[in-house]
Amino acid sequence: MPRSLPSLNALRAFEAAARLGSVTAAAAELHVTHGAVSRQVKQLEQALGTALFHRAGAGLRLSEAGARLLPVLTSSFDLMEAGVAQAARARGGNLIVSCLGTFTMRWLIPRLFAFRAAHPDIEVQLSASDAPVNFLRDRFDLAIRTARPPWPADMIANPFIVEEVGPVLSAALQERLRLRTVEDLARATLLHTDTRISAWPDWFASVGQAEVQPAAAQTFEHFYFMLQAAASGLGVAIGPKPVIEDDLSAGRLVAPFGFVRSGLSYVSLRPHADDSRAALFEAWLLEQSAA
Repeated sequence: MPRSLPSLNALRAFEAAARLGSVTAAAAELHVTHGAVSRQVKQLEQALGTALFHRAGAGLRLSEAGARLLPVLTSSFDLMEAGVAQAARARGGNLIVSCLGTFTMRWLIPRLFAFRAAHPDIEVQLSASDAPVNFLRDRFDLAIRTARPPWPADMIANPFIVEEVGPVLSAALQERLRLRTVEDLARATLLHTDTRISAWPDWFASVGQAEVQPAAAQTFEHFYFMLQAAASGLGVAIGPKPVIEDDLSAGRLVAPFGFVRSGLSYVSLRPHADDSRAALFEAWLLEQSAA
């Protein structure tokens, strides 16, 4: 029996406009014009024989019928998106891994050859992101993020590294500053990053010391910019041990005060779906972290 439904494009246009509260925002999300969204919504209202919005100036307010329809459509589109993503994962092909940019460059990529050697039939495609994970929206198979318990219940979460952090600087700068106590940091330039702006206050709190007023401070947009600045002798940064272990071993960075646990862990996240490729990669992460 054929389904008696209005145009799918019209339903999508209404759902986006109602969810976002704006025709302009809906048009941007759907990659169409403002006029196209307005026409689709009007066509849907004509097909249903009722108004879905009360229009007052530039604002949108849902009618009673629109308020009843919106959650049904949003739920239905979420289910459709999840089904399409699951079907795409089941096809095999590339394993798409979303990962923090600095962790990707400094920890994951240097070890990836080992996974490729063990599983030559699985091609790993990396995508850098620190955005919240939404497997309904995003087309990746596994994500790596930093997080603290409780782990999300709507996905499979496996912590594989407990993060430790500490002040790090170049050996040459340490030779000049001779940092031996926390108070000595007052003679240094402290480096910050927009992506973890509370790193220094968190570290001072974790070691039970009052914050010091540094000689200078500098903030970088990205974490890896800050770490490179520290290795180049521009100042002292709070470095997560997992991503600077190679720099410590090579002597590019030193950690005069050692490391303390930050309360965060690196966690692999994947959907509640059968994907042997993602499961293999997750097991490999655990092996590498224990090596």
